[in-house]
Amino acid sequence: MRMWRRRNQEWRRLFRVSDETVGSLAELYLGNLLYALELAALSLEQQEKPTDAAFYRGIARKLAEARGRDVGSEATR
Repeated sequence: MRMWRRRNQEWRRLFRVSDETVGSLAELYLGNLLYALELAALSLEQQEKPTDAAFYRGIARKLAEARGRDVGSEATR
C-alpha cells in the first residue's frame, strides 16, 4: 500500500498543472477526442454493433455542437 501511495504522489507531481479542469482539457484536445470517438464507432460497426457505434457518435455530436455554441457566442462578443 505504501509503495502505491508513493507512486501516486509522484504521478500527481509530474502531471500537475494549476488550471487544468475537465472542461479545459476537453476543449484543448477536442479534435483528438472526436477522432478517437469516431474510431471507436467505426470499430463497433465492424463488429456489427450499430447501436453502440451510434452511442459514441452521439457523444461526439454533443461535444461538437457544444463547441460550436461556444465559438458562436465568442463571435458575438
